[in-house]
Amino acid sequence: MAKKANNKTNNNKSKTKVSRKNNVCKLENKERSDKLVDIKYEIISLLLFVLAVFTYISVSKFKGIPEDIQFIGLLGTYLMKALEFLLGEAAILVSFYILFWAIHVGVLKKLWSVRMWGVSLLFISVIIAIGIYNIPGGMNPWEAGKKGMGGGYIGGAIAFLWLQLLGKIGSAIILLLSAIIGLLMIIKKPLKEISWAFINVYKLVAEKISSLIFYEVEVDDSKTIKKEKVREPVIINNPAFTTEEIKLSNTSNTDLHMETILPIKEPEPYEPHIDEEVLEEIASESASNTDENYEYQKPPLDLLTDIKSERNIDKRNIKDSIAILEETFSNFGISVKVNQVSCGPAVTRYELTPAPGVKVSKIISLTDDLQLNLAAPGIRIEAPIPGKSAVGIEVPNNKIMSVGLKNLLQSSSFKKLKTPLAFALGEDIAGNTVVARLNDMPHLLIAGSTGSGKSVCLNSIIMSFIYNTTPDELKLVFIDPKMVELTVYNGIPHLLTPVVTNPKKAAVILRWMVNEMEKRYQLFAEKGVRDILRYNQVADEKMPYIVIVIDELADLMMVAPVEVEDSICRLAQMARAAGMHLIVATQRPSVDVVTGIIKANIPSRIAFAVSSQADSRTILDIGGAEKLLGKGDMLFFPVGAVKPYRVQGAYVSDEDIEKTVDFIKKQRIEVDNNTEPFEEIEASLVREEIEEDELFWDAVRIFVDEEKASVSLLQRRLRICYARAARLVDMMEDRGIVSELD
Repeated sequence: MAKKANNKTNNNKSKTKVSRKNNVCKLENKERSDKLVDIKYEIISLLLFVLAVFTYISVSKFKGIPEDIQFIGLLGTYLMKALEFLLGEAAILVSFYILFWAIHVGVLKKLWSVRMWGVSLLFISVIIAIGIYNIPGGMNPWEAGKKGMGGGYIGGAIAFLWLQLLGKIGSAIILLLSAIIGLLMIIKKPLKEISWAFINVYKLVAEKISSLIFYEVEVDDSKTIKKEKVREPVIINNPAFTTEEIKLSNTSNTDLHMETILPIKEPEPYEPHIDEEVLEEIASESASNTDENYEYQKPPLDLLTDIKSERNIDKRNIKDSIAILEETFSNFGISVKVNQVSCGPAVTRYELTPAPGVKVSKIISLTDDLQLNLAAPGIRIEAPIPGKSAVGIEVPNNKIMSVGLKNLLQSSSFKKLKTPLAFALGEDIAGNTVVARLNDMPHLLIAGSTGSGKSVCLNSIIMSFIYNTTPDELKLVFIDPKMVELTVYNGIPHLLTPVVTNPKKAAVILRWMVNEMEKRYQLFAEKGVRDILRYNQVADEKMPYIVIVIDELADLMMVAPVEVEDSICRLAQMARAAGMHLIVATQRPSVDVVTGIIKANIPSRIAFAVSSQADSRTILDIGGAEKLLGKGDMLFFPVGAVKPYRVQGAYVSDEDIEKTVDFIKKQRIEVDNNTEPFEEIEASLVREEIEEDELFWDAVRIFVDEEKASVSLLQRRLRICYARAARLVDMMEDRGIVSELD
């Protein structure tokens, strides 16, 4: 019996051990199966993610890539055509739908749930909305869907039925309701909780904003502050504070709490002797100190008009243009392929790759035929494009988009140029920001016909300087014989002198700039440095850059061609290291104005629209400017570039300039209107002319002896021509030896 009992107990123990082992095995199998299920869902999620990316790449139109060129092969092309056929412009949403599905499977480990029903409802609502509201005028959703617009065949058919049954207003209400239901199914929260969440967020944001704007005043209820009578402050002869101490005390009062305010004791009666002269002297000194210590504030960019340059790219027009280009070339026996399309604010450039053996000159010879077939006002062929094995055909857009100066000054490209001589120019063919540094050029020649945008470009460059620099960093010298463009800047502290409008004085100021350059080089030699950058590092007082802007070179060349040309060439050759730079503009780019010596010394140039190829060659040494569109369309040819870049210039209005100048004038900055250098240079020029003519003093003696003055008298006595005799009389008039003729 004992043996049987022992056997039973042993059997029970073995059974429990087996059951435990079975349970452990079941748990392990369950864990393995759970892991396999997780892996399965992760694989499905990954496949859906890849499918979403593949669909997006297939459907999306990359910028600059024609629609028949895809990176994903034949399958992607068929997928693109199928989705566009079925869903039209809503085809791109399929990729986002699949992406959300992939996230859903990867996170929730489920193939489907209520959330996916909500996403599906929202997806269908958006497709129907696109089919109803995103179609051209005069077409119903079904007609637009058959042409690949709106919601395609599916969206167009459903949208057409909805419009027939519900109308536009009823359709909008139902679509809005279905979208809200879809969002509720996705969020899985009741409307009450969602509304309370929005209210809490609004309160939190309002509290944060109010805490930033207002100060909290803590008042201790246990203590009461008694108001005590305070006598008027006593005036003392000696000032109690300097200007800086007064500023600090005023600013510190705003940070005091009510607890820290102590009652003011009554001062002892004291009646000193008040000296009014001393008080006036103190007031004048404090006023002068405040003017000297005043810090210049750069004008904010909010003063400029925000021009939104939203470009609506007409994909169908680009498709048609590509087909016309390829067909035109094939008609003339030239095989080409459009590889890339760049859409800019003014023109669209089609980059062609010709077949092997095709001459570039043959493509250029078809300019007129391409212009005829494209029905374009004018096209420009760039063959080849620098750095690419392609030919660029630039076709004007139907509408030229304006490029705002404010957007350019806010761009990261401009902010990277940490130099006082940085300026914004515009946008290139691809829509990229074009900025430059004048110290790299180091001088700039701007030329173009009337109304082509030359003056606007000049103003945008000047405004870039004003918004980027302080008067201590940069000084400007303006020469404006036309008296209309640059006189608006009179009164700003950046000006080294008032705007020069007299062409005769322009030669004087250029001579003054040459003398200033020579003085700077003498200072460099004393400090043992080579340029302005090293000088400012070692000198106690920093030296500002100087930019000389000449708005119309032709007027100066008519009055004093030799003096102006000599001064410009001298400055262009030597002034770079001294921190002095030239910007010369003209609307008459002929060889007698833009001479060979000036061109040789000003390597960086900007050409606007001109009337002939000869004028273009005068500016750029190559043709092309005669085919520009005007209205800011330019060819920018900086030093070191292989070919000029086509740029749409920045636009700044007269109102923006006036607001900026008014903002600067309101600041308490002294403007240097010193004209003594002009008088000194004029006197030195007169002395040089006298020294050059050895008959001057002989002519003076003749007038003194004869006690009369006339040009004919000098002609007879000195046996000289009329021109020289008249010049001698003019010299005497300048020096006050003889009076002017009555």
